[in-house]
Amino acid sequence: MMTDSAEVARSILDDQAPTTRCRILATAERFFREIGYQKTTVSDIAKSLGMSPANVYRFFESKKAINEAVVASVIKDIEGLIAAIADVPSLSAADRVAGIVRALHHDCVERCRANPRIHEMVEAAMTESWGVCEHHVARISAVLTRVVREGVLGGEFDTKDPEVAALCVQASIIRYCNPMLVSLYPNVPGPPLDDMISFIISGLRGASR
Repeated sequence: MMTDSAEVARSILDDQAPTTRCRILATAERFFREIGYQKTTVSDIAKSLGMSPANVYRFFESKKAINEAVVASVIKDIEGLIAAIADVPSLSAADRVAGIVRALHHDCVERCRANPRIHEMVEAAMTESWGVCEHHVARISAVLTRVVREGVLGGEFDTKDPEVAALCVQASIIRYCNPMLVSLYPNVPGPPLDDMISFIISGLRGASR
């Protein structure tokens, strides 16, 4: 009977897994916003949810896994936004590149202003090359590469390798989109964002434009 009961309980937990994972992540993110991810413990999260730390570990193998899942949740909106900008057929490739860069910059600046503890966490994730941020950078590269390639095919841009050109765009906007540099923005010299965007677009169009 005990074995049957254990199997029933395990089955119930498995059925509830998506909901429970979401509750854990929502609670973790709330703690991260209030006191920071470094000060938050799995015990804090478990206690708030009325469960044991061991039960939390059924859904996330480590605190780091929770950290990465929260970062993934935080950055998914900007990934969706830049993909949506890239898909707007009425915009030129240049306008789409500009829109993507402005969206990335605004997202970083707004998070720094409104949610400094979450911003600190994303900064750590980028600086320490957490897997979730490596995937994030790769997805940005893919979107920019697609837009640049479409610009080349449409005769708007003049570059032999759209993928390399997209990587150059990413490198040139680090100053405006890297969490650490954005935090230091008032003290780090650099051209205004619009001037940098104009410079990028001119480079993509080639010397003849």
